[in-house]
Amino acid sequence: MPSADPSTLSPAERYALSRARGGKPMLDSFAAGLTFGLDTFQIEACGALEGGDSVLVAAPTGAGKTVVAEFALYLAMQQKRTKVFYTAPIKALSNQKFQEFTAQYGAENVGLLTGDTNINASARIVVMTTEVLRNMIYADSDLLTDLSYVVMDEVHYLADRFRGAVWEEVIIHLQPDVRLVSLSATVSNAEEFGDWLQAVRGRTSVIVSEERPVPLDQHVLVRSKLIDLFDSSGKAATNRVNPELLRIARNAMPQGGNRRGGRDRRSGGNGGYRNHSGAQERADRPEVIDMLDRQNLLPAIFFVFSRVGCDQAVKQVLRGGIRLTTADERDEIRDIVEERCRTILDEDLAVLGYWEWLEGLQRGVAAHHAGLLPAFKEVVEELFQRKLVKVVFATETLALGINMPARTVVLEKLEKFNGEARVPITPGEYTQLTGRAGRRGIDVEGHSVIQWRDGLDPQAMASLASRRSYPLNSSFRPTFNMAVNLIEQFGRVRTRESLESSFAQFQADRAVVDLARRLRSQEESLAGYAKSMTCDRGDFAEYAALRREITDLERSGAGRADSQSRADRDSRAKKINDLRRRLKVHPVHSCPEREQHARWAERWWRLKKESDRLAEQINTRTGAISKVFDRVTDVLVELAYLRVTEDGEMMLTATGRTLKRIYGERDLLVAECLRRGAWKDLDAAGMAAMACSLVYEPRREENDVADCFLPRGTFRSALESTRQILFDLQEIETRHRLAESPQLSTGLSLAMHQWARGARLDDVLADADMQAGDFVRWTKQTIDLLDQLQGQPDARLARTARDALDLIRRGIVAYSSVA
Repeated sequence: MPSADPSTLSPAERYALSRARGGKPMLDSFAAGLTFGLDTFQIEACGALEGGDSVLVAAPTGAGKTVVAEFALYLAMQQKRTKVFYTAPIKALSNQKFQEFTAQYGAENVGLLTGDTNINASARIVVMTTEVLRNMIYADSDLLTDLSYVVMDEVHYLADRFRGAVWEEVIIHLQPDVRLVSLSATVSNAEEFGDWLQAVRGRTSVIVSEERPVPLDQHVLVRSKLIDLFDSSGKAATNRVNPELLRIARNAMPQGGNRRGGRDRRSGGNGGYRNHSGAQERADRPEVIDMLDRQNLLPAIFFVFSRVGCDQAVKQVLRGGIRLTTADERDEIRDIVEERCRTILDEDLAVLGYWEWLEGLQRGVAAHHAGLLPAFKEVVEELFQRKLVKVVFATETLALGINMPARTVVLEKLEKFNGEARVPITPGEYTQLTGRAGRRGIDVEGHSVIQWRDGLDPQAMASLASRRSYPLNSSFRPTFNMAVNLIEQFGRVRTRESLESSFAQFQADRAVVDLARRLRSQEESLAGYAKSMTCDRGDFAEYAALRREITDLERSGAGRADSQSRADRDSRAKKINDLRRRLKVHPVHSCPEREQHARWAERWWRLKKESDRLAEQINTRTGAISKVFDRVTDVLVELAYLRVTEDGEMMLTATGRTLKRIYGERDLLVAECLRRGAWKDLDAAGMAAMACSLVYEPRREENDVADCFLPRGTFRSALESTRQILFDLQEIETRHRLAESPQLSTGLSLAMHQWARGARLDDVLADADMQAGDFVRWTKQTIDLLDQLQGQPDARLARTARDALDLIRRGIVAYSSVA
């Protein structure tokens, strides 16, 4: 795509650019302050935003979507009080954006809210996780005052089956005058998503760009030789597989045995690269890095899809003698690391593998995955951005929007473990991963490298690399907490209608959203017509119904006069005469404005027929989301969290108001345990262990701790009570055809109990058999739940939760690079 920098454009292109920017003074002012020219899609999106539209921008990783978000911030800051919220799916991305915006707009204007971090919440620009914004909307927070823009970064995350529903809740329930800036990876159904945004948010411009800012050259590494994936002779059609790869694939076919290439299982965990089938031999990692270095293809990100694999890859490379830094760079790395990690206790550094980690950094190599201590991950990101670390071995979580572009991306495998089985990566995942290749303004092109394995199909690789099939599918479902919050704000009927406007329902039947919106609009018109036909002398609707019945009888009689018997005609005439007598004695018959009222009544009647028809269409369609909502409310009524009033509406009970303040997958279980007093006797350490059992989700290979090893005393009795309550809820959920709540996971409860009682980090990690980053993440989620519990009306329980929170928020858990 040609740049919009005027110095690089032809006169015709400059004229077109000028026309495109016509009437957009704010965009011109914003662009004048940039050090680079805007691309066409950025101009289009920013222009639409300045014109008053919300925008959906779908573009590849690294294309510069965040420029549109920055323009929203720029627009907001030109006003005296206007606010903008920047939401992100992960805390690491929130922290990164907070630091960037603070540097640009000043600490007094920028805040950060991520559940466990609260900095300057009333600022004009606030960076937050999407859950925080959802909670604000439900609480009708004062912080929403003067909010004009919401940026939803990585909005395609709404497809996530665990957290994606939150994006839809925010989009549906934000105030109508708030403009959305939705930033998405390139998805194949961006127009469909844009249509939904248009339906629920009003004017929304959809800007789709499939052009990478830096072209991608795609290669396959066979032994130590880089071979182009596609035929680059210029004689072949686009995306034709390189014939050389096809020959290699044919020659590599084994004569018998394992078609997949006979991988040595004994080497699986430590990065074994030798293939013993005799067909092809893979270069080991030090050789690959050396080759990339010689060909000027560093910095590089190696995607490994395994945390253990990432860590062991670093060790293998260091054993191979790789050193990618100069003496000056090593000194700079050490200074940065010591500064960033100065608050971590000395006794914890050895436990965290600090010295080995530092050695790798000083030689230009690091791992990046969820098991790494957050502080360590942030350092790796910073050093990579500064070009001090040259090789990173990462899991796919790195593709989630963190700013770490490389010159080259290496895919060691084209399959990953999804929690149940090894499955091929999808074209969308391939696009996301390789989107890291090519640094804008630095590289002429980016490079992706697939490492050859015997059994790979070059045609399948080419299809993976050339397709752009990445559909965005809703994961929305009503929850118990969602139900009580929305019913309190909007009532049951309006809540049900709003759920019919979800993207999930939109995708199930796109027409439902438009029908529901038309119905709401018509209901407003009906109310206006009803007011206009109101007569102070009596019920004009009743009078109008008599007139309409007379008209209908007269028309039916005129149309069937020849086919009816004399008795039928006499009966109809008698009915008409009777209706006319009732009409004349009706109180409104003598009203001087009778005919004016009648015209409004006729409009009301015609529109009511149309509205009834629309309502019937909606009711006869799938309506899966609202049906689930009905089942959820039935459970809440049965358990007395909601009560049905005399007029059929629903209201929250006292326990319903408790549930309203509990967010998470186990919202109803927590509320029931509070109501039944299951945790009233817990001490602070036991409360921390109990909260941990409610949030912890073990990895597939992890097992729960046997009850005999769990903390004794009040914890065990509280755990038994909690399990019984869960069993009761599961029976109710099954009866109401809802998915059963999952069992508790106590695999981390003992370690959390020990941590709360002051145990050393090395002992806790050893007992939990867990990496530091995982322990910090689960502890922070435990803190989130304890924070909710300390706000409960039971003073004793709230105090225990507060004490538990103070006990576990220490050491590496308390560390924050943004505080």
